[in-house]
Amino acid sequence: MTKIDALRRLLPCLSPTTATSKATATPIKKRLSTSLRNDVVDHLHPVLTNTNQDKDKDSQDSTTTTDLEPPVSAFSRPSRSMVIGTIFGQRKGHVWFCFQHHRLSTKPSLLLELSIPTHQLVQEMSSGTVRIALECDHSELSSCPLHSVPIWTMHCNGRKIGFATKRKATRHNRLMLKTMQSITVGAGMIPTGVGSSGSEEIMYMRANYEHVIGNSDYESFHLVNPDECAGQELSVYLMRSR
Repeated sequence: MTKIDALRRLLPCLSPTTATSKATATPIKKRLSTSLRNDVVDHLHPVLTNTNQDKDKDSQDSTTTTDLEPPVSAFSRPSRSMVIGTIFGQRKGHVWFCFQHHRLSTKPSLLLELSIPTHQLVQEMSSGTVRIALECDHSELSSCPLHSVPIWTMHCNGRKIGFATKRKATRHNRLMLKTMQSITVGAGMIPTGVGSSGSEEIMYMRANYEHVIGNSDYESFHLVNPDECAGQELSVYLMRSR
């Protein structure tokens, strides 16, 4: 099974979409999933308790990172909104995350370049659950808004796998987003030369995400699957440790 087939299988209710420079497809309209968790702490706890654990170590012998867990009171009135999230990257390259508040905008609200290779993320997603935790140090970046933090330590499903870097959208990034303006939910390929200066096609998966702002030191993004689809559980956490 190819990597793009694996991506399409992760969103079973979606029709495969191939983006072109003049996309004319009608946006896919789906009701938001009613299975979203209401307790933000439930989202955060599995990531925090597994951070810095080796995958092969027994959970009882590993060291938990409870010092990262913010007070429960901080989550009493979280702010929630819907955004469009796009995961993309070349087959032999690494992964990028892009979040937009408006589908037609070519300027992303947040663009992150992750050190994880595309093929490795596809393997992680085949398990059905992916939790990516991005952590920065409070002592060095206490006054910096989370979306302005330049570099993050990255954990995927409890394992440290490198770093994530904030990027400004390039001309190629903007061209890619313009190509996908008619796509709200879908997975597919972007032809060579569109959104990339290389000679390789770009794989992408685009969907709605619930954006949760707990406080100035915590935000998260949670993939929203279309109703009646088990689909993929994918969350991205931005955390400033104290």
